[in-house]
Amino acid sequence: MKKFFLLGLMSCVLLVSQAQFTRAELHATGLTCAMCNNAINKALQALPFIESVKSDIKNSSFHVVFKQGQEVNPDAMKDAVEDAGFSVGKLELYGNSSPASVSNDKHLTIGHTVYHFINVGNQELNADTKVTVIDKDFTSHKQLSYLCLLYR
Repeated sequence: MKKFFLLGLMSCVLLVSQAQFTRAELHATGLTCAMCNNAINKALQALPFIESVKSDIKNSSFHVVFKQGQEVNPDAMKDAVEDAGFSVGKLELYGNSSPASVSNDKHLTIGHTVYHFINVGNQELNADTKVTVIDKDFTSHKQLSYLCLLYR
């Protein structure tokens, strides 16, 4: 079971084990042309839990919509991008949740994945939420080095 660290942005965090990720914004690195973009698009669309993928060539990003009721697997998304010959520079997951409380260092299991929340304070959340996955496989080396220094 893989553990991901998540950074809450603008006081938003996904929580509760009943939560479901509904969509994602994935930023890839190493793209140089439309064919690169197309390779990642096809790789992501082949995953069984992904309903649709829309790409933004200018920003090397992909708007991903997940199938309702399907467990989302961030590692499978990373593997698909890497199998296409590229890397994930950033992954933001969005989801809906029931009202719940979160706090720093809270661990939640969503599907088969344990998520560890950081930099969220104590909050009550009950709306569409956004989290950024902070993990060596989902963040640029430069950004990860900065975050490691920031949270020591």
